[in-house]
Amino acid sequence: MNAPDCNAYFEEVVQLLRELIATPSPSRDESAAADIMEAFLSDYGANPVRVHNNVVVTAPGFDSSRPTLLLHSHLDTVRPAASYTRDPYDACIEGDRLWGLGSNDAGASLVTLAATFLTLRETKLPVNLVFVAGAAEEVMGEYGMRALLPWLDEHGLKPDMAIVGEPTGMQAAIAERGLLVLDGECQGVAGHAARNEGVNALYKAIDDINALRQFAPEKVSSVLGPIKVSVTAIQSGTVHNVVPDLCKYIVDVRTTDAYTNLETLALLQQTIKHSTLTPRSTYIQASVIAESHPLVQSAIELGLKPFVSPTTSDRALMHGIPALKIGPGQSQRSHTADEFVLLSEIKEALQVYPLIIKQMNIHH
Repeated sequence: MNAPDCNAYFEEVVQLLRELIATPSPSRDESAAADIMEAFLSDYGANPVRVHNNVVVTAPGFDSSRPTLLLHSHLDTVRPAASYTRDPYDACIEGDRLWGLGSNDAGASLVTLAATFLTLRETKLPVNLVFVAGAAEEVMGEYGMRALLPWLDEHGLKPDMAIVGEPTGMQAAIAERGLLVLDGECQGVAGHAARNEGVNALYKAIDDINALRQFAPEKVSSVLGPIKVSVTAIQSGTVHNVVPDLCKYIVDVRTTDAYTNLETLALLQQTIKHSTLTPRSTYIQASVIAESHPLVQSAIELGLKPFVSPTTSDRALMHGIPALKIGPGQSQRSHTADEFVLLSEIKEALQVYPLIIKQMNIHH
């Protein structure tokens, strides 16, 4: 079967998306959705390869002397919110709306990027094309992007750049913050409150929390601005008459490209005197693609507006790979009840994605 022109691919794309919506694919349980995607690509002779629940396909004529462009979006969804008023797996079309869980985040991006790959795979381009329908994005799981990138590297497919399909209203998200979630712990000495005994762990923690509120390292990102630090939970003591000997708190840190996550963690630990800060993970890094990058320049030439995304995506795991996040739909619909995407948004993506790639000006 020959892939049709991307602009004529609309009916196939909508049918594929409806099939994916009707197939529950919560994070780490995307096997059935991966089967659907694998079969779709196979029908068009694309020879997909399965890496856990990631589906990978490479355009013919791969040339190691050319840079490699990764087209990526994700198969998995969050679980449906309790406040849904319709069946989240009923891919119903009403007017311009296609309803269903994962329609907006990020099914529409996924299927339109797949169509873009099939349309351009035989086209002479200055880049190699690799398309991935990814797994475990919503939880940044170990068998999603974290397993995929080493596999691509081992097979000579390491990306030099990426388009990450997420709902951005088809505008060009050039940056997103990273994330550190830290568990703070401060030790004291228990004592009777009436006799003013002990060392109050809560008071010591408050000193450190105040220091964290004033955190202002020397370097500030020109795109993302300052690092944002918020203490979002605290727990200490159980009764009124015992000085607490332990205080625990949680710190939400939105990192930038000015420092790596590990550097940020070290600076925060140096800022406080009494507590220890233990990260739950350090791999969700800030991501910024330069406005001079060919992907961004191509998007700008098409009239797309660069902006900083407030949400995190798999590009946070693509350390050192310039990535442009762009896709049909609106971010504010993601993870909400009665999720939907517009058919007109799908049509727009089918037009814009290929143009971004074909109009890139790559200098070898």
